[in-house]
Amino acid sequence: MIETYRGVVYPHQIDHMQHMNVQWYTARFDEATWHLMSRVGITATYMDENDRGMAAVEQTTKYKAEVKSGDLLVIKSEFLEVKDKALRFLHLMYNPETDQEVATSELVGVHIDTITRKSCPFEPEMKENCRTLMHATT
Repeated sequence: MIETYRGVVYPHQIDHMQHMNVQWYTARFDEATWHLMSRVGITATYMDENDRGMAAVEQTTKYKAEVKSGDLLVIKSEFLEVKDKALRFLHLMYNPETDQEVATSELVGVHIDTITRKSCPFEPEMKENCRTLMHATT
């Protein structure tokens, strides 16, 4: 797995239950996703210049431990499956101070043509980059 996010929990992210609200987990996983995509060539520049994008079509998040204000967070990510038009990947969020896993999120993202708003194949080099990274982390 590669590191795709590093940060801290701020007081304004705490809800009435005194732990980080679920919207902030989702935001962190989203930020990690863009770092993972960039690593294989799916960058903002690529998307802008080629009328391409990524759409999340499935997300399963598991909350495993409470996260409180001041806690440090790290996310590590990996590709699980590479298809012609879709990627399945996993994020693991943990507290590096305690080494405790606090949440996971598995997603499926689809490569889209932003003009037609339909799925389209990845560039061959992107699929190869995903596969290379997948095999390097196993």
